[in-house]
Amino acid sequence: MTSIQKEISLNPRPRGFHLVTEEILDVIPEIKDIQIGILQVFIKHTSASLTINENADPTVRQDFESHFNEFVPENAPYYKHTYEGADDMPAHIKSSLLGSSVSIPITNGKLNVGTWQGIYLCEHRNYGGSRKLVVTAIGEQSQTQ
Repeated sequence: MTSIQKEISLNPRPRGFHLVTEEILDVIPEIKDIQIGILQVFIKHTSASLTINENADPTVRQDFESHFNEFVPENAPYYKHTYEGADDMPAHIKSSLLGSSVSIPITNGKLNVGTWQGIYLCEHRNYGGSRKLVVTAIGEQSQTQ
């Protein structure tokens, strides 16, 4: 059994849903040696989140952003937490709805995802800044290791 953990910092992105699968894989090439295991990705923020969804058609990510902005609007009259900006409280709610982590199976040294699946960074702030992720791979190495 092996375990690898790394913390990475993603460059700032505008508000929206962004594919980050390749950026994550670039920092943890050690998964190629894991025959069976799990990759867990955790975001260390309360106004951004992670999810897995469509990785081919960018309009899916645009529709996610549009829907979430309707579903969790800015400037709701019942918000009390407003001193960090109109986008802050909705960002916290969106982050809780989507979650702070994703887990993906590793099979034969690769992420075992569907053909059209990718990891999204869901940036819920207008100017969220750099985002930190903790990436952990745990699993059994091949017998030739």
